[in-house]
Amino acid sequence: MERLPAAPCVQCFKRSIESSSRFLLLFFSISFPCSKTRTLPPGNTFREVKTEQGVATAHKETLAPVKMADMLQSDLSGLQCPSDRLSAPSSPAAARDDCGITPLTPSPSPMVEVKPRMLRPFSVVVAIDFGTTSSGYAFSFTHDSDAIHMMKRWEGGDPGVANQKSPTCLLLTPDLRFHSFGFAARDFYHDVDPEEARHWLYFDKFKMKIHSTSNLTMETELEAVNGRRVRAIEVFSHALHFFREHALKEVKDQSSSVLEGEDIRWVITVPAVWRQPAKQFMREAAYLAGLVSPECPEQLLIALEPEAASIYCRKLRLHQVLDLSLQPITNGFDLEGSRPFDSSFRQAREQLRRSRHSRTFLVESGTGELWSELQTGDRYIVADCGGGTVDLTVHQIEQPQGTLKELYKASGGPYGAVGVDLAFEAMLCQIFGEDFILSFKAKRPAAWVDLTIAFEARKRTTAPGRANALNISLPFSFIDFYKRHKGQSVEAALRRSNMNIAKWSSQGMLRLTQEAMNELFQPTIVNIVKHIEELMAKPEVRGIRFLFLVGGFAESPMLQRAVQRAVGRTCRIIIPHDVGLTILKGAVLFGLDPTVVRVRRCPLIYGVGVLNRFVEGRHPREKLLVKEGREWCTDILDRFVCVDQSVALGEVVRRSYTPARLGQRKIIINIYCSSAEDVAYITDPGVRKCGTITLDLPERLPVPEGVGGAGGGGAGPERREIRATMQFGDTEIKVTAVDVMSNRSVRASIDFLSN
Repeated sequence: MERLPAAPCVQCFKRSIESSSRFLLLFFSISFPCSKTRTLPPGNTFREVKTEQGVATAHKETLAPVKMADMLQSDLSGLQCPSDRLSAPSSPAAARDDCGITPLTPSPSPMVEVKPRMLRPFSVVVAIDFGTTSSGYAFSFTHDSDAIHMMKRWEGGDPGVANQKSPTCLLLTPDLRFHSFGFAARDFYHDVDPEEARHWLYFDKFKMKIHSTSNLTMETELEAVNGRRVRAIEVFSHALHFFREHALKEVKDQSSSVLEGEDIRWVITVPAVWRQPAKQFMREAAYLAGLVSPECPEQLLIALEPEAASIYCRKLRLHQVLDLSLQPITNGFDLEGSRPFDSSFRQAREQLRRSRHSRTFLVESGTGELWSELQTGDRYIVADCGGGTVDLTVHQIEQPQGTLKELYKASGGPYGAVGVDLAFEAMLCQIFGEDFILSFKAKRPAAWVDLTIAFEARKRTTAPGRANALNISLPFSFIDFYKRHKGQSVEAALRRSNMNIAKWSSQGMLRLTQEAMNELFQPTIVNIVKHIEELMAKPEVRGIRFLFLVGGFAESPMLQRAVQRAVGRTCRIIIPHDVGLTILKGAVLFGLDPTVVRVRRCPLIYGVGVLNRFVEGRHPREKLLVKEGREWCTDILDRFVCVDQSVALGEVVRRSYTPARLGQRKIIINIYCSSAEDVAYITDPGVRKCGTITLDLPERLPVPEGVGGAGGGGAGPERREIRATMQFGDTEIKVTAVDVMSNRSVRASIDFLSN
């Protein structure tokens, strides 16, 4: 007799389904963190699952039981079965070829299984912060990990920009070859003849496309400024290859020894709100760019941007931060009204500029002074306010010297600084007409880029309480093109618009009042503040001591004032001096020690579609499936992990599969996900197929005479167990597999870009 905790329990069956040469048979061993037990009846019950290449038997499923009692339903299990063997044509699964099986008698399993993390000895870590508006790289040698080396400052630059990163813009020739990236791409495109520029492909702020595309694949396309479209994976790989070439040259120039490709660990940053397809997309782009080989995936880490910032903030000393809590403000000025609110931050940026020649930053070997104020269990929020997105992560300190625990799933949205740019474009459409702006962007793309650069420079100098208006230079081609297109002057258009907050100056500039700038900033800032307030109101997040503002948009005094007014009395608001480089430096530290974040929260439910015994009154009639005289409920969602579930680093979900047909070479299993917590079926609203797990089966080794298989079920001594292990505690979902009898590795992959 086997024993299992009382609730929730798994329905146990006394009868078994006969094995079929075209189906997969499966049984589970599930553990629950409960001291009460109940006796289960003996017997084996099998589940049939179709695979593309034939049949397999799945058995011995082990889930690491973090909040498992909340996670598992009493009748969930399994995979897929074929419609050609179903006797009920009205069954939903019959038309869809998508159903599952029933669970077997559970057997004991360990409470928690944590895989030891094997770290290979890399000589150097190179991190790439791939941002929406600006990007850059930094590196550190493992023998001198307290020193982080920033990339060389390239040609070009923007007024008001204090960091060493380059604008995220890329230029392709008319025949789609890579030409340049960053300032070089932007400046070359600016100087190209307007007629010739229409044939060049200029991409700017293209990272947002990956976030906004709901069905991301390897064939997803990006649109250049001139309207031509190119596969997104090619554009991203060109950019990463550019960083690879520059970084390798710098690393080799500073290294005293000869470095091989396998001596380098690469780290690429992504927003925490990105889902698995977007993370896999960046990995595939890195493979295509030659950063690492697909055969050595451990050489590349995907770092979550607010996590990287959190890791770096652990190293900060008091003189390296601006504490807004020490600067009470009224209408943009301090209490004495003597100086603008953002003056100390600007002074810090000036100091940072003066120290740029070193390009080497020293970090604390342990933790910084600011961290010494925190105790085990203290909580803080990192708000990564970037160009495209805003990411919020809540961390708790587990040990005074080290590891971090994520308290709440990462949240955020497309509330980055690009929102202010879009509001400016909407204002131009209101003044000059949407048809004109669209025509100007298409026929004078280089001049449009000039206009956006001019606005970006003024946007960075916008501060609360500013009395004088901001002047924005309109390119001559804009003024000339408008007169040709509309038959009147730009000044006449401004007068006709009756927009008092925007005027035309005698110097040929567009003058925006402080009220106008407030209107441009307000929608984006309101979204950010609202999201922070909603997060801090959640019961799981109460008791926050610090709010760290990081990312390029965190430099904005407009955002700083709004956040301070909203939550300044609730917690201390800290801004690192080198706020634009915080994520990049943290990504290097993450590459040096990926185990610093020990527990993460799962943002979605992940599972597979299964079927189980139909229970009248419990299961809906439309899910009834009749097979060989037995009634089944189809489309049940078997959860691997749940929304907001704590998953420790290295914690695994295990499934074991046994091919039921000799010579079977592949098993393919569909994965489903949902952000809703109350879903029960793969057909419920919000549940979607998000990927597949593929197990490539090696040719079987000869089995010594007298050695049996993995137990019963009609498969006899020839049964073969393929044990698949899925890991959810890293920044990416990973899968590995092994042939249990021979202890040989099985090629296993998980694909989120196949839909």
